[in-house]
Amino acid sequence: MTTLVLNAKVVNEGSIFEGDVYISNGRIEKIDSNLQHIDASKVIDARGLHLLPGMIDDQVHFREPGLMHKADIATESAAAVAGGITSFMEMPNVLPPSINAEALSEKFMLASQKSIANYSFYLGANHHNIDDIKSVDVNRVCGVKVFMGASTGTLLVDDPIVLENIFKECPILIATHCEDSKLINQNYDRIASKYTGDIPMSEHPNIRNTEACYASSSFAVGLAKKFGSDLHVLHLTTAKELELFDSDPINKKKITAEACVHHLWFCDEDYSRLGSFIKCNPAIKSISDRAAIRQSVLDDVIDIIATDHAPHTREEKDNPYDKSPAGLPLVQHALLSLLELHNQGVFPLETIVRKISHNPAIRYKVKNRGFIREGFWADLVLVDLNAKTEVTDGNILYKCGWSPFENELFHSKIISTFVNGEEVYDGKKVQTRTRFSQELEFQR
Repeated sequence: MTTLVLNAKVVNEGSIFEGDVYISNGRIEKIDSNLQHIDASKVIDARGLHLLPGMIDDQVHFREPGLMHKADIATESAAAVAGGITSFMEMPNVLPPSINAEALSEKFMLASQKSIANYSFYLGANHHNIDDIKSVDVNRVCGVKVFMGASTGTLLVDDPIVLENIFKECPILIATHCEDSKLINQNYDRIASKYTGDIPMSEHPNIRNTEACYASSSFAVGLAKKFGSDLHVLHLTTAKELELFDSDPINKKKITAEACVHHLWFCDEDYSRLGSFIKCNPAIKSISDRAAIRQSVLDDVIDIIATDHAPHTREEKDNPYDKSPAGLPLVQHALLSLLELHNQGVFPLETIVRKISHNPAIRYKVKNRGFIREGFWADLVLVDLNAKTEVTDGNILYKCGWSPFENELFHSKIISTFVNGEEVYDGKKVQTRTRFSQELEFQR
């Protein structure tokens, strides 16, 4: 199968230009301004459309194995490609947790059979698996995930001595969830004492507040500086935490920072409207925190934008504060939300592409992906910035069946998504019969 994309507005490496892209054997073979003379099995006239490198989402929870009533690799990867995400890196908090090579091998096997998008998986850290961390396959595994906050069961790592050992010995990128459990518990007790009934959802950012986030993220950054660790701090939510990071080019950094789409979109004013359906950890915080995170994306203090896609069933979410789990389904609508922010004048297209495609590839050293370059795998997404997408019950692909963006009208549309040169989404349906996905390879 060969494909020729003609007359696209190509967004890549800081520029937008009109060009043609020829794809053969799964890779981008030629990029030029006039390739109409080339014969191809499939020709797409992309006039008026923008061609982007597919999003590489470095933080998802697809819930398989063990939690498949919420989601699974097949359903969530299908939703991902419908949203322009061509590669994902999946988290270890499944059942059993991914804390050793055997558990990781099982997940790679499942993905090879089920995933529509390219994939890799994190090894989870706990208090007892330092030998597994030291022997991790650095060319196959995307990183080691360290949960330094609550709500992660057996994967919580809060012993300072254990953390020091992980930061000292880990041979690969460390990705951290940074919240201080002790401060969270103190905040919870203080706030719960104010209410005779259920705690309002609006108290979530006060329970998981700035101090709890900063105490943990500053500790992680301090450890990384002490031991020269490769640290990536996930889903920052507060203006104060941004002081810990700098704006050097990403290829010169050993300590990097990430924002997630829901923290760029929602703020604490939305709890009154959406309640538990925007409850997540770390919490969505104030409008001023959101503004600071948006500005830090522009200033290159925030290096990567991801989703932290974390689905739960509607029945699970539709519970009082103490019983409603934290997490939102996001992969299908993440890129659309960023394009909407572009439409509102918040982010240039070139910045969006850098944060969702180029920088994840650079930071994780992903081989031959994340850019529209000759010789690279053809992981691509065509978008129409002058069309509309309404999020409804009828077009949500998540297994959980709901979205925090329900009834939102986005002013862009995903037209096509290509994974390794094959059109896996045509704007209407996801191709599920044949798998074109691959394991991500890393150049380390």
